[in-house]
Parts: sequence; structure tokens; C-alpha cells
Amino acid sequence: MNHLDPEAEPDAEPAGAGRLREALAAAAYDVTPSRVPLAAVERRGRLIRRRRRTTVLGAGCAVLLAPLAFVSLHGPDDGDRVTRPAATVSASPVPSRSPSAPAPTPRVVAPGERVTAAPGFVLWLTEEGKHWTTPDSPEPQFRSVNSDNIDRDVPGVTVQSESSPTRALLSGLYYGGAGTASVVEVASEDGPVRGELLELPGRPGWGVWYAVADTDDLGRVTVRDTEGGVYAQFP
Repeated sequence: MNHLDPEAEPDAEPAGAGRLREALAAAAYDVTPSRVPLAAVERRGRLIRRRRRTTVLGAGCAVLLAPLAFVSLHGPDDGDRVTRPAATVSASPVPSRSPSAPAPTPRVVAPGERVTAAPGFVLWLTEEGKHWTTPDSPEPQFRSVNSDNIDRDVPGVTVQSESSPTRALLSGLYYGGAGTASVVEVASEDGPVRGELLELPGRPGWGVWYAVADTDDLGRVTVRDTEGGVYAQFP
């Protein structure tokens, strides 16, 4: 059995360690280190920087475009409402109110032109006066505007009435009024019955009126002018 020398130095190098160290150093001198791939490292760094820049730009564009494409969707609790940006609407001018329609004037007919007021009830005018037929009287009848009992210098209206089981056919002359004749009204229990006016060309100062009513219980006949006043009246 070997005994350790109590006087030996505790840090003494084992035998042969020096030779091993020298051999390792000699081997290290014989090793040639590989070249560092600097170009590949630089390319890799540039690629990483480009990817980061693209990511940052994409995020910035998304933040800028988000307000323009804002759409807020609510759930079922809000009634499935959808809120979108309000569209811009250009103001259009408000159309001006159209003026009142002019008052009607008599229908101008040629001498002898037939006007059918109702089936079988036909009227026409000549320079001498009024002509007409009715369902019960197909032969023409005549009322002269030049008779002695008509003074065309004084406003007046004449009345001829023809009744049938279903309606009353009324017509007559009007003349002598101031202004321009416009409409004729025949009074009845149900309100005024409106009729039509006929005149020859050239404003001769007289014309023919007619009306068709559902009743023969009729009263005053009034021809009104374009201002709404009385042109002539009967009785």
C-alpha cells in the first residue's frame, strides 16, 4: 500500500499532464478554421428588415382605411341594425308653385258644326242663332238670336228644356254681358249643375249654353265670366 506524502504540494500537476497539453496545442495549430459566410448573413438581415417594414406599412394602411370602411354591426339584441357612413346628398332646388290655371272660355265651333251633348241631343250654331235636336224631336228646332224680343245690348239668357224619363236636357242663348263668358251653372236642390258654352269665331257677343241634369227640378241659370262675376242670368 502506498502512502501519500503529507508534505507533497496539493496543487502539484500529475505526471504526464504537460506532455498531453503540448500534444493538444500542436494539433490545434494544424486545424484551419472555415470562412465566415458574411454575404449570406447580410442577405438574411436585409430580408428580415424588409419583412418588418412591410408588416409595419400594412398595419398603418389598415389603420388609415378603417374609418373609411367603417361598418358597425349590432347583434340580435339591437334588432340586427347596420350602421354605415351617411351618403352625401346634393340639395336640389324646390320647384316653385305653378300659377293657378286660367278660367275656362267658351268652345269655339264653326258654323254648322254638330256638338253632341247627350245621345240624340245635338246642337249647332249659325249666324242666325241656335239649332238643336232631341231624342223625342229628331227634327231640327231653331231659336233666332235676331228676334225682336232679344236685345243683345242688355245681358240676357234664354232657356229651352227637354225632359226624358232619365234626364233633363237644357239649353239656350246668352248675350250682352261684359267681359268674357266662362261657365254656366243651373241651380238645383243638390247644388249647381255645370254646363258648357259654345260660340262662333270672332267673338260675336252671344253664344249657346247647354247642360244635362238627372232631375228636372231646376232653377236659376247663371252664366259667369272669367273673373267669377255674373255675365248674364235667368230669370
